[in-house]
Amino acid sequence: MRSSSHILPLGVLTALLLSQVCSGIKWLALSHTPASRPVNQTQHCKLLPGMVSSQAQLCRSNLELMQTIIQAAREVKKTCQKTFADMRWNCSSIEIPVNATKYRPDLERGTREAAFVYALSAATISHTIAQACTSGDLRTCTCGPIPAEIPEPGYRWGGCADNLNYGLFMGSKFSDAPMKMKRSGSSANKLMQLHNSEVGRQALREALVMKCKCHGVSGSCSIRTCWKGLQDLREIAMDLKSKYLSATKVVYRTMGTRKQLVPKDIDVRPLRENEMIYLHSSPDFCSKNEKLGSVGTQDRQCNKTSVGSDSCDLMCCGRGYNPYTETLVERCHCKYHWCCYVTCKKCERNVERYVCK
Repeated sequence: MRSSSHILPLGVLTALLLSQVCSGIKWLALSHTPASRPVNQTQHCKLLPGMVSSQAQLCRSNLELMQTIIQAAREVKKTCQKTFADMRWNCSSIEIPVNATKYRPDLERGTREAAFVYALSAATISHTIAQACTSGDLRTCTCGPIPAEIPEPGYRWGGCADNLNYGLFMGSKFSDAPMKMKRSGSSANKLMQLHNSEVGRQALREALVMKCKCHGVSGSCSIRTCWKGLQDLREIAMDLKSKYLSATKVVYRTMGTRKQLVPKDIDVRPLRENEMIYLHSSPDFCSKNEKLGSVGTQDRQCNKTSVGSDSCDLMCCGRGYNPYTETLVERCHCKYHWCCYVTCKKCERNVERYVCK
């Protein structure tokens, strides 16, 4: 007799599990999508994890866009962890396991860390889409518009500008969708998430700069062809990190006829559009505390000679550190041979490292 039970495919199971995550950044679970999985038919959308219904609808109507959004989800994780590699909170909690139903509390409670992740996520998805237009990876968009201002003598507009307007439009449509649902958590959290997402997009607008290429006899650069291009995502992330460090704590308070977020410890004033905000204070992230979302800094590598946030004193929270020796194998004694190759020997070098107790 055949059983009526069946095993769900991993992709469907992952999508179902992550659909329970009550977070506007659960679409970052798209980073788990295998590179070999195509997204070229509407039925493929239901196999993708972490999307709410309106995002799934956008997937079905913009199949070509989804590979770019999946790439953006991977970039958010990679960039966040690189940006905070020297801090006690190192963005490790953004790596939500495939079988998890929610993020750790540090990204669920309206903290400063959550503020950064929302801002970075909004900036990254629009950045990735804008540059996909430029590279020709998306057929639904082209190069950005030629600027209206007249260039200086010796400069001319040309090349292919990053299509920031399209990136912002499609990026916000996708990443803001969970926060605009009626049942998407508390109003305070929702307002905080939407505000910080806009902070990320504002940082992206400010990162659109003039880039030029020289033309002229013997490299004289008599004429420069210029276009508007976005700065590297790493630079934008560092700008957002500065906003994270100076973020403003807010409260949800009645102002006039409605409730809104206002600075907690400052005279009542409206929030600035480029000001990162948070609702709840974070722990010091020194010790492991699952309830607060802290993984602690035990066994984290520290820099004995640094005076910054990665120093052994700050990273280890005064607990001390243990030294160990790492053997590095490097290329050495390289020689160039005519013509045209290089040969090298392999050398070993011992390096002393330190990890927190």
